[in-house]
Amino acid sequence: MTSTTLPVAVPAAFGAPDQPLPAVGLGLWKIDRAAVGEIVVEALRAGYRHLDSACDYGNEAEVGEGLERALRQRLCRRDELWVTSKLWNTYHEPDRVRPALERTLADLRLDHLDLYLVHFPIALEFVPFATRYPPGWFFDPAADRPVLRPARVPLADTWGAMERLVDAGLVRRIGVCNYGVGLLRELLATARIAPAVLQVELHPLLAQPKLLRFCREAGIAVTAFSPLGAPSYVPLGMACDADSLLVHPTVTAIAARVARTPAQVLLRWGVQRGTAVIPKTARPQRLAENLALFDFTLAAAEMAALDALDRGQRFNDPGVFCERAFNTFFPIYE
Repeated sequence: MTSTTLPVAVPAAFGAPDQPLPAVGLGLWKIDRAAVGEIVVEALRAGYRHLDSACDYGNEAEVGEGLERALRQRLCRRDELWVTSKLWNTYHEPDRVRPALERTLADLRLDHLDLYLVHFPIALEFVPFATRYPPGWFFDPAADRPVLRPARVPLADTWGAMERLVDAGLVRRIGVCNYGVGLLRELLATARIAPAVLQVELHPLLAQPKLLRFCREAGIAVTAFSPLGAPSYVPLGMACDADSLLVHPTVTAIAARVARTPAQVLLRWGVQRGTAVIPKTARPQRLAENLALFDFTLAAAEMAALDALDRGQRFNDPGVFCERAFNTFFPIYE
């Protein structure tokens, strides 16, 4: 089975034919630069057609090398791919948006993106490419006590520049990450081009049913990052082993009943809710496992049991990690 099975509906691209968002993608966060090119090739060979990248991941040049190699080997066609990237916080000023995208396109060796997202509703002071790329969170990492330096850029101004990327044919769709309902309502009230996709943290410990329902009713597709919950955050000190859903008794019991791995159960829960999921793996043997979600379903009682694990546990919270890691209290969620 490939990730084109059970595609997620998205609004038609502005000025272009509709294309479904593959329900399973490969998340490229935290994949080592030396390995990511080969992982991309192997993912496309295995049937993935959805890649989730970002400037801040620091590996887009290597992702681009892998993409070019896979296309040259005819593992897939460009028009079969859905490639997402993200605008970093330091490029929110309207005149910085297009150069940021053009740098991403050059690194990925593409002439357009299928989706470009605002990475966070956080505007930081501009850092020139020549000074540091990707720029990260600190304005000056060499300072005695480095901090974040916010920029006074309205989110609507950034969105207007994103819309002009669609007009220019450089991106087919635009969207946002890490927005709640309030910010989405404000965006929809002023946008000329509505966001096609919202990408947020979603797993059974953070089910966000109201946000998911709002997006469904507003016609916004949803992509779940960190769909397995804690594992990506344990090495960063942002979660502990006890938080892992992969060993939670409810998850392991369901996995035993359906003869699947706990990871497959969690990913199937996400897909069955109508979201796309973008698990990260740097291990080729996991690629096929994460994609094999479409020859089984979870019963209503199993879905309800996973829903009941919701405790509002957010692992990727700037209001927590910015203070710990970047000496700056910077909440975006209440």
